[in-house]
Amino acid sequence: MPNVRNREIVKRLTEKFKLMKGLILTEYHGLTVEELSELRLKLRSFNSEYAVVKNTLSEIALKEAGIEAGKNFCGPTALIIENGDIISPAKVVMNFARIHTKLKIRAGFLEGKFVDASVVEKLSMLPSREILMVKMLGSMNAPITSFVNVLVANIRDLVTVLDAIVKKQAA
Repeated sequence: MPNVRNREIVKRLTEKFKLMKGLILTEYHGLTVEELSELRLKLRSFNSEYAVVKNTLSEIALKEAGIEAGKNFCGPTALIIENGDIISPAKVVMNFARIHTKLKIRAGFLEGKFVDASVVEKLSMLPSREILMVKMLGSMNAPITSFVNVLVANIRDLVTVLDAIVKKQAA
C-alpha cells in the first residue's frame, strides 16, 4: 500500500495533468540546485512549473489523468508542466539547454499525445503567442486601413481642387 505522502503527490499531479496545456520531459542529471532554481524562476513567469518527481508517481498520475505515458519515463526525469502559453516555456527550456548542456529534452506532450524532443525544439522556434496575435491583428487591420485610405483619397482630392479654385479666384 502506498504511503499517504505519495498518494497526496499523485493526487496533486493528477489535477495538474488534467489542467495542463502541455508537458515537457527533461533529464536534469548533473545540474546544480542553483541552475535548477534559475530554470524554475524563468518558467514561473510563463505560468509553468518545473517539478522533479519519481517516475512511478508521474506514470500513475498520468494514467489517472487518462494519459498513456508510454516509455518516456526512464532515468532521472523532471517535468515542465505548462499551464499557459506552450511556446514560451519551450523557448526558455531550449535556451537554457543550449547554455547548460547537461539539461536534455526527452519528450513533450502536446494535444493529447507524446512527441519527441525534435518537435519541442521546432515549437521553441515559433514566435510567441503575443507576437502571433499582433501579426494576425495587423493582417486583419490592413484591408480596413486600405479601404479607409481609398475612401479618404477622393475627399482629399476634392478638397485640394476646391482649395485651388479658392486660391485662383482670390488672386
